[in-house]
Amino acid sequence: MFHQIEGLAVDANITFGDLKGTLDHAMKEFFGSSVKTSFRPSFFPFTEPSAEMFVSCFICGGSGKRGAEPCRPCKQTGWIEILGCGMVDPNVFEFVKDNGYDPKRVSGFAFGMGADRIALLKYGVDDLQLFFNGDVRFLGQFA
Repeated sequence: MFHQIEGLAVDANITFGDLKGTLDHAMKEFFGSSVKTSFRPSFFPFTEPSAEMFVSCFICGGSGKRGAEPCRPCKQTGWIEILGCGMVDPNVFEFVKDNGYDPKRVSGFAFGMGADRIALLKYGVDDLQLFFNGDVRFLGQFA
C-alpha cells in the first residue's frame, strides 16, 4: 500500500525557480523555518528537468549525529530525501493542447511525496505499521 501527495502547477511562464520557491516554502512551513532545502538532478517520467529534493535533517540539525550515536533518519549525511519533482515535459502538453494547453504558451511543475514517509518524519514514528494496525490510542494523537 502506498499513499502519495502530488502537486501540479500549470500557467504561462512557470519556471524551475517557481518550483524551488514553492517547495522551499512548503518544507519550512512543515518542518520549521530553519530547515534548508537542496535539489539534485534525477529522472522521473513526464518531467524534464527532474530533481530529488532533500531537506536538512531537522532531527540532528544536519550534523549526522544524535549525541554520540549516528543519526539514522539522515543516514549520517545531514540530509533527508523528501520528494521528487520537475518541470512538466512540454511533450505532455501536446496531449492536451486541444483543451487550451498549448506547449508554446504554458509550462508547469509537478511533485510527489509519500504521505506516510512525511508523517513518519514529522512525528518521529519509528514503525510505519503503527499507522495501519488500527490502535485508536496511537492514531488519536494525530487527530
